[in-house]
Amino acid sequence: ISDILARLSIYLLSESSHVYSALVKPLLTSKTISETLMVILLDWADPWSWARQVRDWVRFLKGVIVTLEDECKVTAEETMQEWQQRKRGAAYEGGTATSDAGVHIPLGQGEWDEPLGLPLCVACHGTEKIEALEKDHGWREEEFDFSLQYLRTVLLKHGSSLIYTSLSVPNSLPTLIHSSLGIQSLLMRQTVKHNVIDRDKILVPPNWDSWGKIRVLREGFDVEGISSGWSIDIQLPPKAPTTQPSDTDSSGASTSATTSNHPFDRPPSPNIPGSVLRTYEQTIPNPYKDRPSTFPPIGEVPLETTVPSMQEFLKSAQEEMIRLAEAEEKAASSSTAPQQPSTTTTTSTPEISTPTRPSSSTTAEGSKVNEHIGPVQFNMGGIQVDADEMVKHLKEKSDKEKKGYGPGTPEGTKKQNEELALFFATLMEKGRGKGSPRVGSGSGSARRDGASGEERVGTPKRGGSGGADGGGG
Repeated sequence: ISDILARLSIYLLSESSHVYSALVKPLLTSKTISETLMVILLDWADPWSWARQVRDWVRFLKGVIVTLEDECKVTAEETMQEWQQRKRGAAYEGGTATSDAGVHIPLGQGEWDEPLGLPLCVACHGTEKIEALEKDHGWREEEFDFSLQYLRTVLLKHGSSLIYTSLSVPNSLPTLIHSSLGIQSLLMRQTVKHNVIDRDKILVPPNWDSWGKIRVLREGFDVEGISSGWSIDIQLPPKAPTTQPSDTDSSGASTSATTSNHPFDRPPSPNIPGSVLRTYEQTIPNPYKDRPSTFPPIGEVPLETTVPSMQEFLKSAQEEMIRLAEAEEKAASSSTAPQQPSTTTTTSTPEISTPTRPSSSTTAEGSKVNEHIGPVQFNMGGIQVDADEMVKHLKEKSDKEKKGYGPGTPEGTKKQNEELALFFATLMEKGRGKGSPRVGSGSGSARRDGASGEERVGTPKRGGSGGADGGGG
């Protein structure tokens, strides 16, 4: 069963800059002030800046309220009076007053000393980072307790609520927001319960806290000093002069330069005695304060920036890519050694591309790798061929051709013919000797036939001596 309780409009501001006050002012009217809640979101990634962030947001809201019309200011005061009269404690349910009509509960010390005109809620998000603060920055229970006591003390002056949230753990933030806006379901009634024991599940409802409860957390905390000093810190800077000396232009007309009277356009106030902002920052120091940073401070970052057109962006990107490509080519050419001239052969053997193998002059590590890899073989026409042997054979043929002994050159053919002629001439000279067989005699024929198991006698060319020798053989 769906129960539509209300429809909410949510407005987000990235920072507490005065340029956003013109956007917030139209949203605060006499009809919407009583139904508006301001939520300040703090991050556990930088708890050392919490006090300054809360002060800046409180100043921002006060600067907007003072610029409203009188009717809106009256509505804001009435809204704060209604919040002050709500009964405190566990009876706070759904943001409605459970006390009897006409009964006014007196306020305690430090409660509602600085009403802002709107109900306030502070959410500290990211409690899973607490462990990182302990391991990386050495946080102890004293730092966690001090930050909690400080926040509770300053928020008590504005009647604000406080809650710690995390994405991994369910929390009561929706219930707290609904109750602060007076939204309550008729089907399922929920009660906001306080929790100040679990440091990652803190929940302080509005109109529940007090100085006594804050002191119980840890002794030695100066509640009175923090409360009084916070009133000094949140004061708006003094007003600046509204006019400057008049000037006379070329036409003789006098002109005067006027300055804005907006609270945020006033010059920043110097360090005022009694300020407690520095107390928080000294107790919870920023560990990154002394480290060099390449980013400018938040206050110096311009809110407006100029974006180049698409064509200008693509042109600059193309120039950058060309520059990088030229740099890579230059680096590659400078690091590459000069190559040896390649040797070409005029043989009919097909060229075979083999993987590059390191030579014998490589390092010991390269030889170990070669031994591990073993010989490189490939299949050529169904026959396994050793690539190393093939390359070696081709190199030998190439070397012979260089020296003029190769069969593919005229010099090599002439040399082979001379060697064959010399060989046959030597045989003929041996045949003329005593008892030496002549070339083409039957002895050779008888020997060849004897190898096949048949005995045949060749016909001698010049007499029967050849046949007798063959038979004796």
